[in-house]
This record gives sequence, structure tokens and C-alpha cells, in this order.
Amino acid sequence: MRIDKFLKNSRIIKRRTVAKEACEQGRISVNEKIAKPGTEVKVGDIIHVRCGNGSLSARVERLCDSVRKEDAAGMYTIID
Repeated sequence: MRIDKFLKNSRIIKRRTVAKEACEQGRISVNEKIAKPGTEVKVGDIIHVRCGNGSLSARVERLCDSVRKEDAAGMYTIID
């Protein structure tokens, strides 16, 4: 699954276009490598998101093309 789509489906970032822009600005990394919007993610990958003054690291737990709001948090585990 593409990183921009994963970020949107997991609700880490609200909109796919915002996720795409964050990737293009170099604020998203997958396994410590700067991610492009089309970068593929797999279960077990570590995603680091930098926005504003904060940052978030999460491990991909599962990939879902469509997910309900209640189940979105199960797609990842916060690391720090």
C-alpha cells in the first residue's frame, strides 16, 4: 500500500492530499528513509511523521483498503 494512502486510511493524517504534500516536503520517513508519496509500506515498517513542533513514530500492524473510524487505530502501534 502507498504511504500516502496508509496515512489517510489509518487517520494519522486526515486527507490523502495533505499526506502527499508532507511526503513531498520530506516530513515522512519509512524505515529511516525519506518517503515519496508512492513509497510502498509493509507490515512491520516503521513510519516517522514530523509536523509542526512534534513528531510521531509508529509501526505498521496491518494494511486495509477501507477501514471504519473505530478500527483505524489498529492499523499501527505508536512507538514514541
